[in-house]
Amino acid sequence: MYKKTTIEDPQLKFEFGLPFGGRMDPHNRWVQKRELFPWEYIEELYEETLSGSDKGCRAIPAGVAFGALYIQEYLGLTDRETVAQIQENAYMQYFIGYQAYRPEEPFDHSLLVTFRKRFTKEMLDKINERIAADALGLETGMDENDEDGRDTWPLSDPDARHSADEQADAEEDTRSFEEKAAENNGQLLVDATCTPADIPYPTDVNLLNEAREKSEEIIDILHVPHKGTLDKPRTHRECARKEYLHFAKQRKPNGKKIRKAIGKQLGYLRRNLVTIKYMAESLPLGLSLLDKRYYKLLLVIGELYRQQQYMYDNKIHTVDHRIVNIYQPHVRPIVRGKAGTPVEFGAKLSISLKDGLSFVDRFSWEAYNESGDLIAQIERYKKRYGCYPQSVHADKIYRTLVNREYCRKRGIRLSGPKLGRPPKEIEENKEYLTMLKQQQRQDERDRQAVEGKFGQGKRRFRLDHIMTKLAATSEATIMMAFIIMNIEKIFRDLLFVLFLSWRGLARGVWNMLGRLINQEKYWPNVWGTLHVRPQPLRGAA
Repeated sequence: MYKKTTIEDPQLKFEFGLPFGGRMDPHNRWVQKRELFPWEYIEELYEETLSGSDKGCRAIPAGVAFGALYIQEYLGLTDRETVAQIQENAYMQYFIGYQAYRPEEPFDHSLLVTFRKRFTKEMLDKINERIAADALGLETGMDENDEDGRDTWPLSDPDARHSADEQADAEEDTRSFEEKAAENNGQLLVDATCTPADIPYPTDVNLLNEAREKSEEIIDILHVPHKGTLDKPRTHRECARKEYLHFAKQRKPNGKKIRKAIGKQLGYLRRNLVTIKYMAESLPLGLSLLDKRYYKLLLVIGELYRQQQYMYDNKIHTVDHRIVNIYQPHVRPIVRGKAGTPVEFGAKLSISLKDGLSFVDRFSWEAYNESGDLIAQIERYKKRYGCYPQSVHADKIYRTLVNREYCRKRGIRLSGPKLGRPPKEIEENKEYLTMLKQQQRQDERDRQAVEGKFGQGKRRFRLDHIMTKLAATSEATIMMAFIIMNIEKIFRDLLFVLFLSWRGLARGVWNMLGRLINQEKYWPNVWGTLHVRPQPLRGAA
């Protein structure tokens, strides 16, 4: 049956009762996850980015800033929804460091952009290293005091290369491969991926049309103070728009039509840029009428015109540092050759994986060959764990002669078949060939873990669609996703260990009861008289 309640809400007549006696549940996920973060270390890194002066408004604490970014990326929330969730959830407030529940908003939602700018990719990389070192109990790791280890692969310098191989060549080591391999330990999984940005698929005609429209807006802004005194420069915007729509409505234009449309849009854009240059030099206020956003757009449009004109004149389709979006000029095309998406537009990452924990070894907005990262990734592994890996599992592109020789000198087994023609299938080589094939299959199985890590990041933590617009904020979003995946791995391992401990205790009690039941001295003689004996419990020894 259903009993109709009164119109007056009875909850308003008394204070709403909190569960657990008004105290935080120690088994809540936010309470347990807070113990996994080095908050004091995060505070030190965060403090270095702020001014030490006593003047000005007091900055938001580091725990609140970092915790809010973690909550946002973990739950996949917008900026406004993140603030609302923290305001309504007492456990989230505990996670970010509050001493008591606060019903008001913790901060304005626009500050999340500032938080993403303050936590640079270098800072988040250090935090990720500290989290992994604390979880694994590593005595040697890559922390803030290990400058030599961190300088082997600075994330801000994509052209940096490690010189350990040259030092190893200078010091001859006469030990055999087996002797060196005996000192190594662990498996290192490496691979590279791209994190696509939130931009439309770029075509030359669409980019030029969008740049032309923005240049017309800039001309309108520069002409505003001179209305009624000077004639407005002609832009032919209606004709340019008509030409673009005529091309855009074609279903499958051929190369000749595409080149013709590009030439027309280049002509209109060239005329607008010449007009803007004349207005900036001849008019009194000049470019000072433009705000920061439009001034940046003007610089991007000028570079876009130069690139497109160069490709048009030389009849080519590639150029260095090619701009594919005028609002995100840092995004570059990354050729990956994947099925369905041969070209992706975003940042390229080189990842290393060990025991389920992932590390970003290289972050670049420019395309590069990931095979040159293997040496630096192995050296970072040694700095992190104190020894070289026993085996490195990588894709075919990593198996270059330089990388093979580097691994051979250090007793590291690089996955994949050996170079050269395989031995002939005679009787004495059959067992050897069978062993090699089994090893290669097992190496491919082991390497699937890094592919699964990419899938987890792109399906669960939005690495397949980066919504942030600025280069700094996008870098913070990507790096935070890898911190979240490591925390989830550590958190699951802790729960599994707890489950095994309780399971072991229950199994011990169960086996002890089974032993007691099977011992005749604990039972009366009536069992023998009735010719009935208790059956042993399942699992009893």
